[in-house]
Order: sequence, then C-alpha cells, then structure tokens
Amino acid sequence: MLLAIDVGNTNTVLGFLRGTEVLGSWRVSTNRMQTPDELGFRVKEICDMACGGLEEIGGVIICSVVPPLTSAYVRMSKNLLKLPPVIVRSDTDMGIVIDYYDPTEVGADRLANAVAVHELIGGPVIVVDFGTATTFDVITADGHYRGGAIAPGIETSSENLFRRAALLHGVEMETPDSVIGRSTSESLRAGILYGAVGQVDEVVTRMIAEWGEEPVVVATGGLAKTITPLSRTITRAEPDLTLKGLGIIYRGVAGG
Repeated sequence: MLLAIDVGNTNTVLGFLRGTEVLGSWRVSTNRMQTPDELGFRVKEICDMACGGLEEIGGVIICSVVPPLTSAYVRMSKNLLKLPPVIVRSDTDMGIVIDYYDPTEVGADRLANAVAVHELIGGPVIVVDFGTATTFDVITADGHYRGGAIAPGIETSSENLFRRAALLHGVEMETPDSVIGRSTSESLRAGILYGAVGQVDEVVTRMIAEWGEEPVVVATGGLAKTITPLSRTITRAEPDLTLKGLGIIYRGVAGG
C-alpha cells in the first residue's frame, strides 16, 4: 500500500492507495512547526485506523509546498517507516512536459494534478483546484503543462474578511437557498460562493478563448463538490485528483 502525503499551506492530506485507487484519505491542519517525531505519531495513529498498521505501508510519496515540512516528513518516513520517500519536484520524471519559464516555480500539487488528468482523462484539460489558493492549470492533449492562473482561495479570502470586519463571522461553506440573503450568514454564503463561481467561470472562459481548445474542466480540492454544481464551465469534480496523480508518479518512479 502506498502512503501519499500532500502537504498544503493550510491542510495536509494523507492518502492510502493501491495503484490509482484511493482507499481512504484524511485531511489534517498543516503545522509548519511540527517535528518528525510529532508527524510520526500522527501518521501512526492514522495508519492504525486506516489500514491496520504501519507494516502495511510499502511506499511513500510526498508532494509539498511547505519546504520545512518536506524535510520533516522525509525524516519521519525514514525513521518510522524505514522507507526513503519519493519527493515530487519539477525534475521528477512524470511523463509530462512543463512549459513554465522556470519549472521549479510550479507547485508539486499542480504537477500531480496535471499527471492525473493526463493519464486518466487525456486532454485537453483545465484543472481548477480549490485550496489555500484557487489554481487554474492548462494541460494539453499531448501532455504539456502549459501554465495557468492563481487566485486567492475561497476560504483564505473569507477568513481575511472575517478578521477585518468586526460584525461578520465565519460561516459553513454550504450552498445558499437564494443569492439574495436574508440574514448575515445567508448573505455571506451567497456572496462568497457565487462570487467564487463567477471568478471560476470568467477565468476558465477567458482561458478557453485564448487557448482555442474545448477542454474538459475538472475541479478538485476541498470545495470542488460544492462549487461544481453551481458552475457553468466545470465538467466534473474529482476531489482525490492530487492523490491519484501521486499514485501514478510513484508507479513511474518506483515501479510500484
């Protein structure tokens, strides 16, 4: 069984895979100050619940946008699991071509998404990933990662609003019954979610016009299932897309 670790700025996802089949995943808060020993306790606890213990893990792959935690997870894997992990970087052999001016600037999670859609869907594809940032990534039918766009994430923007406005408070990101809210909570949900949908549809529409292709538009990330039914441009939601990409990359690099 493969342990796939996707370290984001806000959340870290720990996934268990056989091939590209995601058997289970756990989302935990990212804490940049955690030590390898602390991460080990967390991983052991989740492994005990998810797959019967650490001995079931036969490989580890790490996709991280938080450098201090990359090294911490590497040490954890070597010390606790006795496994040298595969680390996703721009120079990892992933079967795609990166067209960014500086490939090292592309987040590892964005590359994992590109690998997943290229193998599982084909192309052309636009991936919209709802995380700390909302990212838009363009992947051609012949496996070129063309580039994309980065916007503030939905929850990131909302949290900043709540901090700065004394009379506004946090709300659950649930689809409102009406775009015309009749309470502060309803108004916040309407503005945040439909505002995000408008942003997504505008960026994707402009990308398609500039690109001249008719791509599949795939949503992933924490709010993918919430936003997809509201969008005019998103074709499908794949919440586990990054983990599936990590499974494909691991298979190509480690042969398992």
